Amino acid sequence: MTALLEQTKDARRRTRRSRISAFDSAMGWQSGWSWSNVIRTILIVIAIAIFAVPFIGVFVGAFDASPTSLQFSIIPKQFSFEPWKAAIDRGVLRFFLNSLVIVGGGLVLQIATSIAAAYAIARYRFRGAGIALGLFLLTMMLPEDVIAVPLSQVLGSIPLLGLNLRGTVFAVILPVAAWGFSTLVMAEFMRDIPKEIEEVARLDGVGEFRMLVSIVLPMSIPALGVATVFGFIMIWDQYLLPLIAANGPEDYTLTVALRGFRQDYDTGSGVLMVGSLLALLPSLIVYLLLQRSLVRGIVSGATKG
Repeated sequence: MTALLEQTKDARRRTRRSRISAFDSAMGWQSGWSWSNVIRTILIVIAIAIFAVPFIGVFVGAFDASPTSLQFSIIPKQFSFEPWKAAIDRGVLRFFLNSLVIVGGGLVLQIATSIAAAYAIARYRFRGAGIALGLFLLTMMLPEDVIAVPLSQVLGSIPLLGLNLRGTVFAVILPVAAWGFSTLVMAEFMRDIPKEIEEVARLDGVGEFRMLVSIVLPMSIPALGVATVFGFIMIWDQYLLPLIAANGPEDYTLTVALRGFRQDYDTGSGVLMVGSLLALLPSLIVYLLLQRSLVRGIVSGATKG
């Protein structure tokens, strides 16, 4: 038993060394001291500082009640929860909840639409497949400013139904339910799944729905991670669509409300920092949870062929 434990520990050490050496090789590190390693270290520290400074400034400013809280500082000059109380009084939690509901519903619909459309485009040959993919890609090519006025009229009166969706979360969820980027990513990944796997499954009597859910979709997890991360960020950062879909300030999302906080000088800079911190956290959390799938999806897409 002791010998087996020692062998297991040695295997773990060798695996750890191989991972470190592989990382060093990928980053261009050299063993021992060298000027190249020093320069790389300095550049990495500078890059980390550039990306970390805005996060630190927002976090510190959210707990700083001093009049000059917009000035960068590592430690709050007047640590206080007053900015949070003022932000809650201004309805920041309501705006945050509106954003969560919209991004939750919109992302679920977007991923479901992308999976279904990508499966049909990637695994079947039919007339108009290229046209269908082109229509999805139009959602990426047309600027929001171009479709803002027509979309506002459609949301005010849905054709054939006559429904007015303005002032509801559905006015923002439905327009983001289809996105060309997610469909394209999923379709390209599903297209590379070997046909032999599908043929064997069909011989075992697997139907279309089970084929998608049990075989194709589990093999497309990396692409699904990419589509989820970018889809979340796309919906969460929406500004013009929630603005034209709202009937009043109570319907605003957090991104739209931040503009109001910035223009309202009575709120103070602390309230703006609180809203900015709440706007940053969800995207950061989603990225940290799905970063492994995101990296796998990007790497697998870069190494195809």
